[in-house]
Amino acid sequence: MKLGYACINTVLPSKFKTCRLKTVEIEGMKKVKALTIHNLSEVLNVLHWNIENGIFFFRLSSELIPFASHPIVTWEWEKDEDVMALTNEIKKLREQYDLRLSMHPGQYTVLNSPKEQVVVHSISELVYHQKVLDLIDGEDMILHAGGAYGDKAKAKVRFAKNYAQLPEEIKAVLRIENDDKTYTAMDVLELHERTGAPVCFDIHHHRCNHEEEADTEAILTRVFQSWPAGKIPKMHISSGRNTAVDQAHHDYILKEDFEDFLQKLCGRDVDIMCEAKMKEQAVLRLQQLYPEMGL
Repeated sequence: MKLGYACINTVLPSKFKTCRLKTVEIEGMKKVKALTIHNLSEVLNVLHWNIENGIFFFRLSSELIPFASHPIVTWEWEKDEDVMALTNEIKKLREQYDLRLSMHPGQYTVLNSPKEQVVVHSISELVYHQKVLDLIDGEDMILHAGGAYGDKAKAKVRFAKNYAQLPEEIKAVLRIENDDKTYTAMDVLELHERTGAPVCFDIHHHRCNHEEEADTEAILTRVFQSWPAGKIPKMHISSGRNTAVDQAHHDYILKEDFEDFLQKLCGRDVDIMCEAKMKEQAVLRLQQLYPEMGL
């Protein structure tokens, strides 16, 4: 089992950078490249820190390459020698330390939107994320199912239809996550049946949003079955800030939440992304609480 965290390290002083579209219009591709080189260098710094501290699972920011899916970016960043030099270093670390690297396109990447332009933009975002994952030998692109738009059944049909049109290299890394408001774990398991995409199970979202008759153990069995043979499932955990079903995240993962999840997993191997405000500190705390697990 690997424990990971997302995007930002609270210990390291430097930060990832982006800019406004207006800045790109004025300063052009030179600005985009400078920010990209800075951000990829930051990823390397974070990964080195993670390795030194026994953390081998990390989610990269979606904003590594500013406006990468926007038509304004004409620079072929995935072929740039300076970019590839950095991504090759990341790939070497991934291979040497068996890192699991993932990405999670943002809330505006909606594959089941009834608006064609939104879907077109969403696919452009997925293409961008897949290119990054390919360069670094990343493994997972996590996507929420999207909105219900007044008719969840029709929205599911749209998701499956648009998924079918995706390039195979995107399908190879795309995993569908249940959310805390609209699409339950049962819903995304249905989408798995329609598409073949593995399910990334979020235990806190499931706690907040599930059918009354939902059997968590049975759901988890189906989630494991949704993954290809030999692939360790990726799952998410978080704790509610003030209550068990608070959609806002706690600074850390509460001991009782982690132990409850472990009990439900019944000894099956997973890699768990810790979605907590304190990022790497939340992972380190769990490592300290459970030294016998070798997390």
